[in-house]
Amino acid sequence: MQDFKYYAPTEVIFGRNSETQIAAMVQKYGGKKVLIHYGGQSAERSGLLAVVRKSLDSAGIAYVELGGVVPNPRLSLVRKGIELCKAENVDFLLAVGGGSVIDSIKAIGYGLDYKGDVWDLFIGKGEADTCRPLGVVLTIPAAGSEMSEGCVITKEAEQEPVTSTDMKRSYDVDLCRPRFAIMNPERTLTLPPFQTACGITDIMMHTMERYFSHDDDMLITDAVAESILKTVRQCGPKVLTAPLNYHLRAQIMWAGSIAHNGLTGCGTTGDWATHNIEHELSALYNVAHGAGLAAIWPHWAEYVLDENPTRFAQFAVNVLDVPNNFRSAKETAIEGIAAMKQFYHSIGMPTSIQELIGRKATEEEMQLMANKCSIGKTSTVGNLKKLAYNDILKIYQLANR
Repeated sequence: MQDFKYYAPTEVIFGRNSETQIAAMVQKYGGKKVLIHYGGQSAERSGLLAVVRKSLDSAGIAYVELGGVVPNPRLSLVRKGIELCKAENVDFLLAVGGGSVIDSIKAIGYGLDYKGDVWDLFIGKGEADTCRPLGVVLTIPAAGSEMSEGCVITKEAEQEPVTSTDMKRSYDVDLCRPRFAIMNPERTLTLPPFQTACGITDIMMHTMERYFSHDDDMLITDAVAESILKTVRQCGPKVLTAPLNYHLRAQIMWAGSIAHNGLTGCGTTGDWATHNIEHELSALYNVAHGAGLAAIWPHWAEYVLDENPTRFAQFAVNVLDVPNNFRSAKETAIEGIAAMKQFYHSIGMPTSIQELIGRKATEEEMQLMANKCSIGKTSTVGNLKKLAYNDILKIYQLANR
């Protein structure tokens, strides 16, 4: 087991009517002028924005609003938010939505005090010293950004054609961890099936990215990870057939938070290759992140399996209930990969690029994605197996069969 530091400072208010505590939590963490940041019209139609406004109004807390966040949140809106917050002297940031909204507001929080362009942070040209305090009213369980240090932003392409695509990059430091997260599973009851399935996939992948490692002696961390994975695997298909079931929605919502607050990575060296490879898919094709992960993971697993077949076999048996009666760990592992593909299909997720985008990727597109993922063939992704340009390209090709 590797040495580790665990830090998860977010205060969680979970359950029915938890939104009644919004104003109290903002005040607790010093907010006097708030940015309410959200996505599209669903937050308005659902009445949630009205609840947020009423809570702040009742406490005499001033606020301004900025909507328009889209999946794969855009740098242009982040920059707009930074300008708005500076002009309005905002001192607290409140995200109302899912991972895209939370990531967008984290980037705004970085940019308010950073002396250069906030995009510098995402491409390694600068480091943040501070991030403005922020809170979350969660509506979509998936990204886990409500308790994590993660922040992923997409910089729009500045020219055409395909040789200048959107660039999706992450900046992950503890400064941006939310002060609090308001989590009411009732707010997720009307999520569409596809969005729910994407969330299920993302939650599992956040655990799996940490699970697949050369560190084989972290028994307690493994037990926690496998419990989360089994719970989501069992509840995921059920919630798709019973979307109004509060109990099932609650399991998924809490799993999303603890899957990505660092707990399942204690003592391990995480991999994160699948996430990095998928980022180029969603940057190029603007697909849902969870669906992209499902399209890539089985092929990444096939490619790196020999690095630690006993780890994949353990996953197959303990998470996917594959019988432990094969002649070798590798045979068990292969059955596990097949079982995971079957699970993805059972919840409506793709397991290939063709299923994801409706056609096969061209060789030019795959080369472009591999080049961007490896930062011009200068770096690698992943830790279970270090993947350079040629490896990444091969995984795209496997996923394109």
